[in-house]
Amino acid sequence: MRTLCASTLIGEFFVIGFAGLVAMKSDDLSMGTVWTVCGIGMLLSVLLCGMITRPGGIQLGWALQVLLVLSGFFVPMMYILGVIFGALWWASVHYGRKIDEAKARWAAQAEAQESAQAPAQG
Repeated sequence: MRTLCASTLIGEFFVIGFAGLVAMKSDDLSMGTVWTVCGIGMLLSVLLCGMITRPGGIQLGWALQVLLVLSGFFVPMMYILGVIFGALWWASVHYGRKIDEAKARWAAQAEAQESAQAPAQG
Protein backbone atom coordinates (compact mmCIF):
# COMPACT_ATOMS: atom_id res chain seq x y z
CA MET A 1 0.00 0.00 0.00
CA ARG A 2 2.82 2.34 0.85
CA THR A 3 4.23 2.39 -2.69
CA LEU A 4 0.89 3.04 -4.38
CA CYS A 5 -0.11 5.78 -1.93
CA ALA A 6 3.31 7.44 -2.07
CA SER A 7 3.16 7.48 -5.88
CA THR A 8 -0.19 9.24 -5.74
CA LEU A 9 1.10 11.76 -3.22
CA ILE A 10 4.17 12.57 -5.30
CA GLY A 11 1.91 13.15 -8.30
CA GLU A 12 -0.13 15.52 -6.14
CA PHE A 13 3.05 17.35 -5.16
CA PHE A 14 3.58 18.33 -8.78
CA VAL A 15 -0.09 19.11 -9.42
CA ILE A 16 -0.20 21.43 -6.40
CA GLY A 17 2.92 23.19 -7.66
CA PHE A 18 1.47 23.66 -11.14
CA ALA A 19 -1.82 24.84 -9.64
CA GLY A 20 0.19 27.46 -7.76
CA LEU A 21 1.62 28.72 -11.03
CA VAL A 22 -1.89 29.04 -12.44
CA ALA A 23 -3.24 30.68 -9.26
CA MET A 24 -0.47 33.30 -9.41
CA LYS A 25 -2.17 34.79 -12.44
CA SER A 26 -5.31 35.52 -10.38
CA ASP A 27 -5.76 39.17 -9.43
CA ASP A 28 -7.63 38.15 -6.28
CA LEU A 29 -4.71 36.30 -4.69
CA SER A 30 -1.32 37.60 -3.64
CA MET A 31 1.78 35.67 -4.61
CA GLY A 32 2.68 35.20 -0.95
CA THR A 33 -0.71 33.67 -0.17
CA VAL A 34 -0.58 31.37 -3.18
CA TRP A 35 2.88 30.03 -2.38
CA THR A 36 2.23 29.76 1.34
CA VAL A 37 -0.85 27.60 0.72
CA CYS A 38 0.76 25.64 -2.12
CA GLY A 39 3.98 25.19 -0.16
CA ILE A 40 2.08 23.77 2.80
CA GLY A 41 0.16 21.44 0.49
CA MET A 42 3.32 20.32 -1.28
CA LEU A 43 5.13 19.77 2.02
CA LEU A 44 2.18 17.83 3.40
CA SER A 45 2.09 15.58 0.34
CA VAL A 46 5.79 14.74 0.72
CA LEU A 47 5.58 14.23 4.50
CA LEU A 48 2.58 11.96 4.07
CA CYS A 49 4.69 9.63 1.93
CA GLY A 50 6.53 8.62 5.09
CA MET A 51 3.44 8.60 7.32
CA ILE A 52 1.16 6.35 5.29
CA THR A 53 1.64 3.26 7.44
CA ARG A 54 1.42 5.17 10.72
CA PRO A 55 -1.84 5.73 12.59
CA GLY A 56 -3.82 8.52 10.96
CA GLY A 57 -1.71 8.58 7.79
CA ILE A 58 -4.51 7.41 5.51
CA GLN A 59 -6.96 9.86 7.10
CA LEU A 60 -4.54 12.75 6.57
CA GLY A 61 -4.27 11.62 2.95
CA TRP A 62 -8.05 11.83 2.65
CA ALA A 63 -7.95 15.33 4.16
CA LEU A 64 -5.43 16.33 1.50
CA GLN A 65 -7.76 14.95 -1.19
CA VAL A 66 -10.62 17.08 0.14
CA LEU A 67 -8.40 20.16 0.19
CA LEU A 68 -7.32 19.43 -3.37
CA VAL A 69 -10.96 19.38 -4.54
CA LEU A 70 -11.73 22.54 -2.55
CA SER A 71 -8.83 24.32 -4.22
CA GLY A 72 -11.09 24.34 -7.28
CA PHE A 73 -12.68 27.50 -5.83
CA PHE A 74 -9.47 29.30 -6.80
CA VAL A 75 -8.30 27.24 -9.79
CA PRO A 76 -11.40 25.67 -11.41
CA MET A 77 -9.43 22.88 -13.10
CA MET A 78 -8.55 21.60 -9.63
CA TYR A 79 -12.12 20.36 -9.20
CA ILE A 80 -11.45 17.83 -11.93
CA LEU A 81 -7.89 17.06 -10.86
CA GLY A 82 -8.97 16.80 -7.22
CA VAL A 83 -11.64 14.24 -8.10
CA ILE A 84 -9.16 12.31 -10.25
CA PHE A 85 -6.57 12.24 -7.47
CA GLY A 86 -9.26 11.35 -4.95
CA ALA A 87 -10.12 8.33 -7.09
CA LEU A 88 -6.42 7.47 -7.39
CA TRP A 89 -6.06 7.77 -3.61
CA TRP A 90 -9.02 5.44 -3.07
CA ALA A 91 -7.58 2.94 -5.54
CA SER A 92 -4.14 3.16 -3.93
CA VAL A 93 -5.54 2.49 -0.46
CA HIS A 94 -8.02 -0.18 -1.57
CA TYR A 95 -5.78 -2.17 -3.87
CA GLY A 96 -2.70 -1.53 -1.74
CA ARG A 97 -4.40 -3.24 1.20
CA LYS A 98 -5.34 -6.18 -1.02
CA ILE A 99 -1.73 -6.48 -2.21
CA ASP A 100 -0.46 -6.32 1.39
CA GLU A 101 -2.92 -9.07 2.40
CA ALA A 102 -1.82 -11.24 -0.52
CA LYS A 103 1.86 -10.73 0.36
CA ALA A 104 1.15 -11.74 3.96
CA ARG A 105 -0.67 -14.88 2.80
CA TRP A 106 2.21 -15.81 0.47
CA ALA A 107 4.73 -15.27 3.26
CA ALA A 108 2.69 -17.45 5.63
CA GLN A 109 2.43 -20.17 2.99
CA ALA A 110 6.17 -20.05 2.30
CA GLU A 111 6.90 -20.24 6.03
CA ALA A 112 4.53 -23.19 6.43
CA GLN A 113 6.23 -25.00 3.54
CA GLU A 114 9.67 -24.37 5.02
CA SER A 115 8.63 -25.63 8.45
CA ALA A 116 7.01 -28.71 6.88
CA GLN A 117 10.18 -29.48 4.92
CA ALA A 118 12.58 -28.84 7.83
CA PRO A 119 11.70 -31.97 9.89
CA ALA A 120 11.74 -34.13 6.76
CA GLN A 121 15.31 -33.02 6.01
CA GLY A 122 16.57 -33.56 9.57
